[in-house]
Amino acid sequence: MTEGHPARSAIAVVAVVVSAAAVALLLAAGPGTRLGLWTFGTGFQMLRFAVYGGAAGAVLALVALVAGGRRGLAALGLVLGLAAAAVPWQLQRSARSKPPIHDISTDTDNPPPFVAVAPLRRGASNPMEYGGPEIAAQQRKAYPDIAPAAVPLPPAQAFERALRAARALGFEIVAAEPAEGRIEATDTTRWFGFKDDVVIRIRPDGAGSRVDVRSVSRVGRGDVGANARRIRSFLGALRG
Repeated sequence: MTEGHPARSAIAVVAVVVSAAAVALLLAAGPGTRLGLWTFGTGFQMLRFAVYGGAAGAVLALVALVAGGRRGLAALGLVLGLAAAAVPWQLQRSARSKPPIHDISTDTDNPPPFVAVAPLRRGASNPMEYGGPEIAAQQRKAYPDIAPAAVPLPPAQAFERALRAARALGFEIVAAEPAEGRIEATDTTRWFGFKDDVVIRIRPDGAGSRVDVRSVSRVGRGDVGANARRIRSFLGALRG
């Protein structure tokens, strides 16, 4: 065993510790926010530190591998470090590829309004009022496929189908008003536990019905495409 070997081994151990700590930050950020242990701002900061820690752990692991100290530990540190850094990095990259909007509607000229959900949004940082032409233009550019659904059923039957689709997706139904053709619900994201609100509007359209959907986040300037994905999932369940 050479004189420098203990130092090289120590680098591998430190790499694993740093990388493991970064993974712990990554895994705790979302659930802790969902449980109310810290704010979503703190959760995002934890993701940022996970990137820094993961990158530092990976660099230390590479140094240990090149130096020949405890290659098994060094390889573990490298894998953990890259994993801790890659996941938040991909999330950030995805966020930057989406417009900074959080209100998506199949009808941007006359978005379905919220009624029953309004009291639940008290204190939310995002308003219920639609942002107007500027938001609509950003949505059309980013999500050109988001459009109303034509359902070949009379409004009463289309309403029941829409209600079943919302329940099948796990939405928490806040209001279901067949006479008004309006369904309001809240959907909670799995990891961070963000509350996003949904309103579904069913109106007569010739011999069938037109179904419009609007999904709005309560917090966050952007939504990383979550509201558009939710609307797509709902329309898919409605048509399926």
